[in-house]
Parts: sequence; C-alpha cells; structure tokens
Amino acid sequence: MKSAHAGNGHLRDFTTDPRVLIIAAIAVVVAIAGLFAGIVLLQLIRLATNIAYFGQFSLADLKPENSPLGLAAVLVPVIGALIIGLMARFGSEKIRGHGIPEAIEAILLGRSRLDAKVAVLKPLSSAISIGSGGPFGAEGPIIMTGGAIGSLIAQMLPVSDNERKTLLVAGAAAGMTTVFGTPIAAIMLAVELLLFEWTPRSFIPVAVAAIVAEVERSLLHMPSPIFPFSGTMEASIAGLGGWVVVGIAAGLLSGLLTQLVYACEDAFLKLPIHWMWWPMIGGLVVGIGGLMEPHALGVGYDNIANMLDGRTVAAAALLLLVVKAVIWAVALGSGTSGGVLAPLLIMGGAMGTVLSGILPEASPGFWPLLAMAATMGGTMRAPLTATFFATELTGDTRVLVPLIAACATAHAVTVLLMKRSILTEKVARRGHHLVREYRVDPFALTRVRDVMTTKVESVPATMTLHSAATFLTAPDTRHPSFPVIDDNEHVLGVIDPPAILRWRRAGKHRKATLGELLGGGKITLAYPDEYLEALSDKLLTANVSHLPVVSREDERLIGYIGWKDMMRVRSKKQAEERDRTALLSFGAKRKAQQSVSDSAV
Repeated sequence: MKSAHAGNGHLRDFTTDPRVLIIAAIAVVVAIAGLFAGIVLLQLIRLATNIAYFGQFSLADLKPENSPLGLAAVLVPVIGALIIGLMARFGSEKIRGHGIPEAIEAILLGRSRLDAKVAVLKPLSSAISIGSGGPFGAEGPIIMTGGAIGSLIAQMLPVSDNERKTLLVAGAAAGMTTVFGTPIAAIMLAVELLLFEWTPRSFIPVAVAAIVAEVERSLLHMPSPIFPFSGTMEASIAGLGGWVVVGIAAGLLSGLLTQLVYACEDAFLKLPIHWMWWPMIGGLVVGIGGLMEPHALGVGYDNIANMLDGRTVAAAALLLLVVKAVIWAVALGSGTSGGVLAPLLIMGGAMGTVLSGILPEASPGFWPLLAMAATMGGTMRAPLTATFFATELTGDTRVLVPLIAACATAHAVTVLLMKRSILTEKVARRGHHLVREYRVDPFALTRVRDVMTTKVESVPATMTLHSAATFLTAPDTRHPSFPVIDDNEHVLGVIDPPAILRWRRAGKHRKATLGELLGGGKITLAYPDEYLEALSDKLLTANVSHLPVVSREDERLIGYIGWKDMMRVRSKKQAEERDRTALLSFGAKRKAQQSVSDSAV
C-alpha cells in the first residue's frame, strides 16, 4: 500500500525561492526602460504644450497661462481631445482613462498582459492631452506605460503569470519614480494598489526597479526632491485636532471628487453620439475653465510649489479648487487620457490653503501639504503611499506624524462613506468585484486535527463487494463514503457508490472482499498536524471530497475530514468578526445582568 503524504519540514514563513533573484535581475532592465519612457513622456508634454499654445517646436518650459492665443486658447483642448478620440478608436481603447484602473484590470483579469500599442499610444495620447491643456498629471499614464513595458519584456521570457504581474508592477513603480523621484512611495503604491499580495517574490523585484530608477534619475541630475519644503508644526493637542480636521475635510473632498467624476461619466454615457467625440466636449469645458483660471490647465506643478511656499492666497486657491475640480472631472469622465495624482495634490492643497486661516498656526505651506497628501490618500484609498509620497516630494521627514494622522483620518472617512475608490469604481463598473483587504488565509493557520471528525464510521476489509453495495444503498446509511480498514486499523482505501459501480462494471466477483479489491492501490491520506491549505490541494489532486486521517506514528485511522469540515473554518472566521463578547469577568457579568433584565422586561 502506497501512501501520498508529506511532513511539515517544508513549512516556512514565505514560499519564495531563489528564482526571485532572476526576476529581480529582469526588473533592472524594466527599470531602465521605464525611466527612458518617463523621460520621453515628460519631454513630449513640453513639446505638445509649446506646439499647441505657442506654435514653437521646442522643449522649453513654457506655461499655458502665458500663451498669446487669447480667446482662441479655448479651442486648443478641443483639438487635442479630437486627436485623442481618434487614437483611442483606431489605435487602442485602453489609452482612455487615467491608467491605474487599466493596470489593475490587466493584473487581475488579463494575466498581466498589455500590448505594444499601449506602450506607444498611452504616453503619446497623454502628452497631447496634457500639452493641450488637459488638467492632468503625468503619473497615471507613465504608470500604465511603465507597466506595459514590464509586461512586454515579461511576455518575451518564460515566466509565470505571477512573475509577469511582478514585472508589470515593477515597470509601473519605475515610471512613477522617474516622474516624481519617490521610490518608497512607488513601492508602497505597488503594495497598496497593484500587487494584490504582500510577498517577497513580488516586493523584492518591485523594490529593485524603483531603487534602480531613482539611482538613474540621480545620475541624470533630475531634481529631487522636486518640491523642497522644510516647514513643520509643534506637536500639541490643538495641532492634533488640526491634523484630524484636515483629514476629515480631505476625506469629504475625496468622496465629492469621486462622485463628481463618475457623475460626469454617467452623463457622457447617455449622449447619443459615439464615445470618440466625448473628449471634445470635455475639451471645450477645459478650454472655458482655462479662461476663468489659466493655472488650472496642464500638470500645474507650479501651483503645488506656490502653495508650499505660502504664496497662494485663499481666494485664488478657492477659484483654483473649483475650476480644477470641474474641468478635471468632466475631462476624465469624457474618457480622455490623463492622470489623477497631480490634480489631487493641487485640489487638496488648494483646500488646505483655504482652511489655513481657521487652523492652528504652522509654517507656511504646512496645512496645504497635509491636505494634499490626505486628499490623495483618501481618494486612492492608499494612506501609506500618500504619506511617503508627500515626504519624498518635499524631503521633509519632520512632517511624517502629521501626514499619517491626516491620511489615516481621510482614509477612515472615505472607507466609511464610499464602497469604492476612484480607481476601483471603474473596474467594478465593468462587472468585476475587488477586495483590497489582505489577510492571512485561515486555511494556513488551521490544522486537520482542529476540524476533523473523530468518531469515524468505517467498514472492514473482509466485507464483500455485494455486502458493500447493500450497505451503501441501505436507507439508514448516513454517509456517502467510508474508509476501509484492516485488523490493525490501517486504512486500505475509501469506498463510495461510484467505486462500487466501477468494480461491478469491471466484472469483479460479488464475493470479492474490499481488501482484495483495494490491495496495492494508491491512497491519499491526511495527517492531524497538516494545515488545511495543503489538504485542499490533496483533495483536488485526488479528486475526492473526503480523506481518512491517520496517525503519523503507526498510520492507524483516527479521523475523517471533508470539504464540509473545512468550510466550518470560514464560518468560524466570520463569527469571530461578527460576534461581540466581553472577555473580562465584570464585562461578562454586566452582559449577563443585562440579559436577565431584558428577559424580565
């Protein structure tokens, strides 16, 4: 009799093997390509801006608000949107949107495969969109582009789906690091939004890609931090109250912005025209908004710098907030190409500037910085990413505690108020449910002995085939399968009605004993110290619903386990989260007294 089993010597904290080093080496190549793509995108944005607003074929750092076009500037975003609509319809529809939801969808549903069209058309369409006045940032498109590059490189190599996902996310992290110089935030973004797991096999290559991209951009003398800031605030009760107030305000703003974007998207869906023309309508709104507040156009990094320096007054900040929110939501809802990170920073910072007058005294730019990070963290449901992002953008580690306080508060507000974030709502609207809560699988914590049936009904090996058929079909037989044991209580196999039918069809004699029929066969056994995670694989491999449980010492039958027993673990986990009890004696006593009082009433 052969037994298929394994001990617990293979168990360890992580399942990662040395192959992670190969994937990390490939991630270096992905990072180099991602950095190049990021630089190209930034230069394309400048080129598109200069051509659209100044008629100059140059890479000079010119701003749309300084354009000599006057009222004719209204048409610039419309023309840019027309080009993007044509690119999306006849090139790739995946260039529509702000990039991160598309990356999430590719990871979860598309086996992390993105085509070459996305790698080329996404940065080109984003450059045209932003360069023609679109109120977006470059980070979303470069995340999508970097991810496409990582996916393409992975598709040329013999890798698994999980490894391809890791390289896609590594490219995204490298792209984000290139644009903002924030490697830690890029890694956190991968963990909180893109990887959908927290394991060394994915974390290490992604970290390698982000770090390599940061070293490369340093060698190229790209600025870091891009928004230097040295402000702070003394810790106090009043200060803590201010941090929480900013977090609450940012959470409410996050919810409002999310609802506004998807309200605009719903409105466009009702239009009786092809979606290719929708960006033009959004472009017209952008153009009109640009006349009202030119600083709302484009990436608007100057707005961030001015708010951090304390040079933006409340009235100007309020106008910027309103105009930016409207044109950004309409343009994004129209399906054009652009990112969300930079607009969220600007709108959050503008709100912080407006609130600064009623908040405790702090360094100029302190409250806008907190509001920027909290708005980003609340809207994207990524509080750690937002905290480290703001810290790396400014190079000021002294604001870490206020930042995490504001971001955690905004996160709490949005989680309680909204079912989805601005990133996952788009995926959910396509019919896919996402869960972003990472927990240890209860199957990985529960052993077989904790859930197995110990009072096992078995049949002897001397039972004949005819007797077994009669026994299984008897009205008082309560189970569909039974272990067969010999005189020493060793398991020879399992019988069930399908097994009886197979033997009868094979012409086995009706007086043949079960011991004879099962002799020499391979049997899959469970052991009491095994974890359910491994047991589920055994059940699937053996294509059975029940397994005998035997002692490791003498292989004697001590239990029986099936899918129903395993499902009780899930029910127990749900009960632990649902049922509330007081563990301390006085609490239990108080609860008992309350129950008696309620019964009396």
